[in-house]
Amino acid sequence: MFSIYCMMGASMGDVVNLKRFRKRTEREQSAKQADANRARFGRAKSERLQEEQRTRRAKDLLDQHRIDGEDES
Repeated sequence: MFSIYCMMGASMGDVVNLKRFRKRTEREQSAKQADANRARFGRAKSERLQEEQRTRRAKDLLDQHRIDGEDES
């Protein structure tokens, strides 16, 4: 019980609502997990779609300039 008081910075005479403390620590853990997931999985959906468009356009541009050895006619 003393460790909870020390973690919150409360002295021995302060009343601590354990439910609020528990919820706050769960939110902090959830936020840490969300940060880790953002770093792990990277970009937003709009950024991924934009990158796909750029790649597709570059590929199409290269395909337009391709010189084939055979005539397709």
